[in-house]
Amino acid sequence: MPIEHSLIPFFNPQGVVVIGASNDPSKLGYGLANNLVRSNYQGAVHFVNIKGGELLGQPIYTNVLEVPNPVDLAAVLIPAPYVADALRQCGQRGIQAAIIGSGGFREVGAEGAELEEAIMEVASQYHIRLIGPNCIGLLDTHLPIDTTFLPPPGPTPGDVAFISHSGAICAAVIDWARGQGYGLSRLLSLGNQADVNETDTLAPVAADPYTRVLALYLEGVNDGRRFIDQARQVVHDKPIIALKVGRFKSGQRAVASHTGALAGQESAYSAAFRRAGVLRAETSEEMFDQARALAWCPPTRGRRVAVLTNAGGPGVTAADALESLGLELAEFSGETRAALAGILPPAASLHNPVDMLASATPDQFAESLRIVLADSGVDSVMIIFPTPPLFTAGSVAKAIIPVIHSAEKPVVVAVMGERLIQEAVEHLRAAHVPEYRFAERAAAALAALVERAELLEYAQAEPVMPVQSSEALKTSEISALLEAYGIPVAKMELAKSSDEAVAFARQMGLPVALKVASPGISHKSDVGGVLLNLGDEAAVRTGYAEILQRAQSAHPQAEIQGVYVQRMIPSGQEVIAGAVQDPQFGAQMMFGSGGTEVEGLKDIAFGLAPLTKLEAERMLESTWAGRKLKGFRNLPAADRDAVLDILFRLAQLAAEHPSLEEIEINPLLVLPVGQGAVAVDVRIQAKHE
Repeated sequence: MPIEHSLIPFFNPQGVVVIGASNDPSKLGYGLANNLVRSNYQGAVHFVNIKGGELLGQPIYTNVLEVPNPVDLAAVLIPAPYVADALRQCGQRGIQAAIIGSGGFREVGAEGAELEEAIMEVASQYHIRLIGPNCIGLLDTHLPIDTTFLPPPGPTPGDVAFISHSGAICAAVIDWARGQGYGLSRLLSLGNQADVNETDTLAPVAADPYTRVLALYLEGVNDGRRFIDQARQVVHDKPIIALKVGRFKSGQRAVASHTGALAGQESAYSAAFRRAGVLRAETSEEMFDQARALAWCPPTRGRRVAVLTNAGGPGVTAADALESLGLELAEFSGETRAALAGILPPAASLHNPVDMLASATPDQFAESLRIVLADSGVDSVMIIFPTPPLFTAGSVAKAIIPVIHSAEKPVVVAVMGERLIQEAVEHLRAAHVPEYRFAERAAAALAALVERAELLEYAQAEPVMPVQSSEALKTSEISALLEAYGIPVAKMELAKSSDEAVAFARQMGLPVALKVASPGISHKSDVGGVLLNLGDEAAVRTGYAEILQRAQSAHPQAEIQGVYVQRMIPSGQEVIAGAVQDPQFGAQMMFGSGGTEVEGLKDIAFGLAPLTKLEAERMLESTWAGRKLKGFRNLPAADRDAVLDILFRLAQLAAEHPSLEEIEINPLLVLPVGQGAVAVDVRIQAKHE
C-alpha cells in the first residue's frame, strides 16, 4: 500500500538534527545524540543547543537555521515551553518532520494541553508532521537509525516491528526481546499522538522489507473505521497483532490520565480487529510469543496438530492445551504409524501424541519429525522435550533444525527446563525456530497461526447490503423504519383506553398480547407489564387495567402512555438482535439468546456493521441461541436463513443511521424453517440533537 509522502523523512531521512543535544552524559539530550551516532546511521547528523560547543567530535549549532544540508528530520528534546519556537525555526529551515520526545504537554493537564495546541498551530502553519510529543522516538535496526534516548544496548536486528502508545514499555520490550533471543526491525513510540497516530504508521512500517510482523500496544484508536481500512490492506502481506489495554474500568481510568486516549467498548475492539484481520493478544508475553511464530513459521493449512515428545505427561498436557484452543490432534495414517514403528522402540506410543520414550535419540527425533510432516493429515507439529537422560538438549535441537527448515508446515518447540536446556535454546533461536518453555505457550502460538489464516478471510470479506437505497427514508415510526429495510415487524397499536384495546383486538383477531407503553420502562415483563394469549374481549379489558395498575405501582413517576395491543405470533425460538453506536468504530451488532434470558445467560456475540456473511455466521455459531436454530433434541429447527437476512438488514440500517444510538429487537421470534422471523418487540433510542 502507498506510503504518505510526508511520512518518508521519519523512516528514511537524509539528515537528522538533534535539538537539545547535550554534552552532559547525565542528560537525555546526550543519550539521544549518542544513540544516533552509535546506531551507525549513514545520513548527516547535526546537533543544536543554544549553549553551542562540541559533542562527539561535531559542532553544536546554536540555532536550527545554522544547520547545513542535508536535514529533513528533527529530533526535539527540550523543555515543553520552548518547543513551539524550535518548530518554527524548523519550518523556516524547511524541515517538515519532527519527533518531539519532550514531555509536559497534554498528559500533564490544561497548561500542557495549551502548549500542545501551540506546537500544532506551528506545525500546521509550516506543514510539519509530528510524532509525539511525550514519546521515546523511533529506531530502525536495519537502516539503521536510533532517535531514542533509551539506554544502550539497543535491540538486535530482527523482523518484528513494535508500535506503541506507551514509551516506558519500549525500553522493557527491547531488553526483554534481547533476553528472549529475537530482534526488532523497527520500534516506534507515538506518545500523545498530536499528529501522527497508530493508523498513519501501519503502511510505512509494513513497507519495510525486513519487517515480517507488526506488534501494536494500543490504548485506543483515533479513527476506528480508518484503522480498519488501513489494517485490512496491510494484513494481506504481513500479520498484525494488537494488545489493547484499558479493557476494564480501572485500566480505562489509567489510560485517560496517561495519554488522554478514549477507551471504546471492548466488544467493539474485538469485532473491529476481527474485521481488519488483526490478531488480538491477551497479554504482552502472548503478543510476542505469537509474533515469533508468525515471523518464523510458514502458514498453516488447518487445525490438525501432531505432537512429538520423549515424555508422556507433557504429551497429555499438550493435547489438553490444543483442544482448549480449538485445535485438534491429527489422526495418523497407517503408513505414518508403520514408519514410526520402524524407527522407535516397541514400547513407544505410535498414536498422537507420539511418545518416543525417554531413550529417544536425536536421530529418532529428526526422523520421527520427517515422518509426521509427510502425513497429509497433519497441518502442524509441536515437539516437546525435557532434557533427555542420555543426550543433551542441544544435540536434539541441532538434529531437528534442518528438518524444520525444509518443512512447508509450521513446527514449534517446547524445550522444558532452564539451565540444562540453554544450548538447545540458543541453537533454536539462532535458527529462527519458535521455542517455548511449556506446551501451553507452544499451543497458543500454533493457535495464532490458525487464527491468522481465518482472519485473512474476514479481512477479505465484503459487507452484505440487502437494501438498495434508504437515503430518502425519513420516519419516526419504528415499524415503518424496520419495514423499509425489509425487517418483518409484528404490528402493534397503542390503546389509550380499555375500549380502544378491545377494538384493536377485534380488528387484529384474537388471541392478542398486551404490553405497557412507557418510555421509562425498558423491561416490561419485569414489572408485569406484559400479558400474552388473551383469547377473548373480556380478558383484554381486564388485562388493560391490570397492566396499568402494575406499571404505576412499580414505577409511580413513569409516564404511562397506554397499552400496546399486538396479535399473538405462532410459537418459535426467541433471540435478540440489536445494534449500538460505538464512538470509535460506529455501529456494533449484537445477537444472542432473547426474551427474558438476555441478562442472565449473557449468551451474546458481537460484530461490526455492516456485517459480512462470515461475521454473521460467526455470531450465530458462537452462541447457543444461534446453534440451536438448527434444532436440538425435541426442539425443531427454526428459520436460520431468515435470522441471517434480518441481521444483514438491521446492520445496514444501523450503519446508515448513526443518529440511532441503540436498536434492540427482543424478542426476535424465529418461526419454523421456511416461515421467517418476526420482530415482536422493538426499542430504538435516537440521539438528541
